Amino acid sequence: MPALTLREVLALDPVRAADPELLTGRSALDRPVRWVHSSEVYEGANFLDGGELLLTNGFGLTDTAEEARRRYVRELTARGAAALAVEIGRSLPTMPPEVTDEAHRLGLPLLALHRVVPFVRITEAANRAIVARGLSGRTPVRPWGDDHTAALLADLADGQPLNQPEVEARAALSGFHPGPGARLIGVSVHGTRDVGTMDRAARTLGGSVLRAAFPGDVLALIAVLARDRDPVRAVQEAFRTTTAPGLTVAVGHAVDAGDGWLRWSETLRAARTTLELALTVPPPEPPAPQGPLVTSSRALALERELTRGGVEANRDRLTRLVQHTLAPLLAWEAAHPSDLVRTLEVHLRNGCSPTRTATLLHIGRQSLYQRLERIESLLGLEIDDPDLLGELLTAACAWRVVRPNSAALIAC
Repeated sequence: MPALTLREVLALDPVRAADPELLTGRSALDRPVRWVHSSEVYEGANFLDGGELLLTNGFGLTDTAEEARRRYVRELTARGAAALAVEIGRSLPTMPPEVTDEAHRLGLPLLALHRVVPFVRITEAANRAIVARGLSGRTPVRPWGDDHTAALLADLADGQPLNQPEVEARAALSGFHPGPGARLIGVSVHGTRDVGTMDRAARTLGGSVLRAAFPGDVLALIAVLARDRDPVRAVQEAFRTTTAPGLTVAVGHAVDAGDGWLRWSETLRAARTTLELALTVPPPEPPAPQGPLVTSSRALALERELTRGGVEANRDRLTRLVQHTLAPLLAWEAAHPSDLVRTLEVHLRNGCSPTRTATLLHIGRQSLYQRLERIESLLGLEIDDPDLLGELLTAACAWRVVRPNSAALIAC
């Protein structure tokens, strides 16, 4: 059966209600759409797997330079996006001409949505239609097994309006029966379409799993028994021991199965948001050698707050914060090969434990002490001062978020 096309997506009622205007790419209306995804993270192109219609309210395009906007369009095209739809009227009063020009040059269909329609309505209608059509992410074979499993996870991850009896019935249809007292954790894995990745981790945990493969990630709800004092950490360890190297795993927070479908939705959404950040921002600590990168929504809580609305929308503010707090360290690192800022962040993140910090940085304790003394000397303060921990950790995290433009930081 043929894939759902962009032309057919535009004919769906929620899309038509948004009053879409096709600005570029009229000749590409019959290209297949494998999934519809929304993201306000400026570097959201990293999350795409090809064939997606990306919806954005344009917030990440505000207060950015012309070249940054052009680069955004180029990155979407390079990742194989089927089209870009931008809401006009709230964040952006008009479509930036450089976005239109770059989309026209690259042949990327560009839509201006002139009326506000919640993106969840658009994604629900489109992704349901895609699932019903039996669309594959990459091959003519249906990759999701039972369509209702993928549809349920998509509805939950997109925050669709549901009700508890419906969710429980649809979960049961997929063989997912979280028992009394079970904790549910959302998980999103990038770099594979093998749902067996979720199955192996669930078996290690002795729990059950609801999972499906989507363009961009494999998504799952894993149910674990309440005997685990820290189910999030237990899930992370399970993936570290069962997942192939090179994959990125993002774990949401734990919720009680009996708390209702809204909480189920929250942990799935947290997992996907965390995955976007994990693919965009370098990790604070080096990943385990020859292993997957496994992180969690709580591990990236500070990154989520600092990048609310997108990295580019916050770049200038974060750059000023880093320069104000860490300028002496940045100047030293520009003149001397060192790793002082990362050392500072890892040390603060690990409770100022010399043993833990040295282990994670793969250096001896004496070398660590020398680095810490250098940091304190340059900053003129004691880094374990409780009054300074929050400011220093926030600035070190912000440095990592904007580090690709680190030369600009030093020049400030």
